[in-house]
Amino acid sequence: MIFKVCEQEELRRLFDILAADNTVVGPVQTGLDRNGSALNAFKPVADYTNLNLGYTTTKLSAKSYFLPFRESLASFQIDGNDWQKTVDYHCDRPIVFFGLHACDINALNKLDKVLMGNTYPMPYYAAKRKNMFIIGIDCQPQPFCFCRSMGSDTVLHGFDLFITDIGNRYFIEIQSATAYNILARIKTRPPEEVDHLQYMAIAAHKNKQFTSRVDTTDLTKILDMEFQSPVWKQWGDKCLGCGTCANVCPTCYCYGVEETVDIGLRSAQKVKTLYSCNIVDFAEVAGGHNFRSERHTRLKYRYYHKHRGFVEAYEESLCVGCGRCGEACLAGITVPEVIASVRGEES
Repeated sequence: MIFKVCEQEELRRLFDILAADNTVVGPVQTGLDRNGSALNAFKPVADYTNLNLGYTTTKLSAKSYFLPFRESLASFQIDGNDWQKTVDYHCDRPIVFFGLHACDINALNKLDKVLMGNTYPMPYYAAKRKNMFIIGIDCQPQPFCFCRSMGSDTVLHGFDLFITDIGNRYFIEIQSATAYNILARIKTRPPEEVDHLQYMAIAAHKNKQFTSRVDTTDLTKILDMEFQSPVWKQWGDKCLGCGTCANVCPTCYCYGVEETVDIGLRSAQKVKTLYSCNIVDFAEVAGGHNFRSERHTRLKYRYYHKHRGFVEAYEESLCVGCGRCGEACLAGITVPEVIASVRGEES
């Protein structure tokens, strides 16, 4: 692991170098909410001044650039006696992500395990993921963040550079040879003792800002014991079954595939669309039987997938504690409250 320090103005030079040959995506302020707080979203950025690197969070994660809501997988067309199949991975030009928080980088690492680490990796996701240069940036916890509880407030891999604002300069962690070579084109220096002290002071201050927590102690065992708990029915009665939580979640990856064939059998298209296990027909099969027709059952299985099934398969939770689901939920359901109720505790 290599560390460097640069002055703040050098970050603009780094941006210009990367933007010269790549599409840069970063946090951009898109407006204000009803309380006057900034609304941010990940969007293509051509000018460094448009980046909002001090952003708190975004409604949607960077997942949409790797797993778009709707994506054409393949198509074919018959022309005369010839037919042509087209497969588009939608990654012609490299993308630089400039300013991802640790929780969002950890979310991509978790998706990698599912979509790239199994016997049948998803080539569309893998092609985009391998065509990315990621610059992470430190953040200040929000009242709804519980990433510390999920071990996602820091990140060890899955990025090229990670920067921390330590006053009038940036502390930089380098994780790839590509990043090291690019940094050689701007002015940096090895960190000094004062830089280390400032970095640790900022980290200590950040740790004190977490107010939302989830007790994960023996959580998989407790979920097994409380599978029939009445609290699931209580939360199910509150849930609207709209799927908003999955839409904003950085790690939800369930999807459906639809094939449409031209009535003349001259062309066809296969399209993948992201879906949610909270939607009423998610577990409906041919013949009309629905294995999860009740809202509380669907809500329960979503929590069991995140905090039980994924842990069994990968020894870590699928949730990164970003809190987006609770902030977006129209019924006000939050992960800390649900888990606390399952444990028989007050949130």
